[in-house]
Amino acid sequence: MVKKTFLEKGLSYASELSLKNAQDLEKIIEWNNETGIKLYRMTSDLFPWVSEYEISDLPDYDRISTVLRSAGKKAMEGEQRLTFHPSPYSVLASQNESVVIKAIKELRQHGEIMDLMGLEQSTFYPINIHVNTAKPSKEESAKRFCDNFHKLPESVKKRLVVENDDKKSAFTPSDLYRLIYSEIGIPITFDFHHYKCNTDEGIPEEDALNLCLSTWKETRAITHYSDSRKIYEDISAKEVAHSDWIWVKNLPTYGNSFDIELEVKMKELALLKLIESL
Repeated sequence: MVKKTFLEKGLSYASELSLKNAQDLEKIIEWNNETGIKLYRMTSDLFPWVSEYEISDLPDYDRISTVLRSAGKKAMEGEQRLTFHPSPYSVLASQNESVVIKAIKELRQHGEIMDLMGLEQSTFYPINIHVNTAKPSKEESAKRFCDNFHKLPESVKKRLVVENDDKKSAFTPSDLYRLIYSEIGIPITFDFHHYKCNTDEGIPEEDALNLCLSTWKETRAITHYSDSRKIYEDISAKEVAHSDWIWVKNLPTYGNSFDIELEVKMKELALLKLIESL
């Protein structure tokens, strides 16, 4: 829903769409269970323009809550792990206080949705974010991240995980380990494609992966995987672009056991194609 529509039709229409989205989420979770998919990233757009209101203000809140509770129950019965990946505009480490306030609200609402679904407050159901800024330095932005982490509600703090970046000026796994994990103890999601774009100097991929895996103390680690769109599909694409499909047959686990989210444009179709090829 574009903002013009939200301004014209207001909370009642946002509520109507939110209820339909919740119902669709339940159908997706049912389909995942039937198909044998055990890991699913939920959309952060369940509630249109949720930055402008509280979820509990929606006219259909009770019905939405009932549907979300049912969806969460079905996910847990199917031993399905659900995750969130809020928008890149959720910058907890921003130098701008108003941006931080918005980020805290966005993260709080993600935690609220998971609570409505009855999901355990742990990194088994993670809310995954990036630091999203390294200004004026990684050390200073990491300190702001850690300071603002303590302003989050428990429903977020117990689920929050942080991911390495693809930009060469941004956070590598060792940066995150040294500056964030060592301070507040939140797990690090290792992104394979990002690491190829922004490596720790002198540290092989296997060692960087193992460093991130070591931070998952209480729950099974999650990683992100995609191939390079530039290498496999479109030579004119940017180096950081994710592929549509999975092209590597043997994903590089280095003998470890962990969960993998496929960050590819074809989503479940790519997963099913990969399974078929194996």
